[in-house]
Amino acid sequence: MEFKLSERSPNHFAFEYEKDGEKLAEIEWTQHDRVMDMTHTYVSDALRGQGVAKKLLDRAADYARENQYKMNGICSYVVSAFEKSDAYDDVKA
Repeated sequence: MEFKLSERSPNHFAFEYEKDGEKLAEIEWTQHDRVMDMTHTYVSDALRGQGVAKKLLDRAADYARENQYKMNGICSYVVSAFEKSDAYDDVKA
């Protein structure tokens, strides 16, 4: 599963998964200096239960690491993942 980086506006980004022209999953953020404010995570019903939200978060965390950014959990999924796992401690804002 490959996630495409999408720049929606100068400070608004997402990693998206599309199949046959339909967006099936995404994780969105707004960029403020070196902090990614993680605002929204979406996974379609067709992909639920397959760990896609975690894969999206992992890809966003890798992107943060590659660019020396920090991540601020705002959406409920990211907040919960940050609380449950120490795997993201190095990128938490």
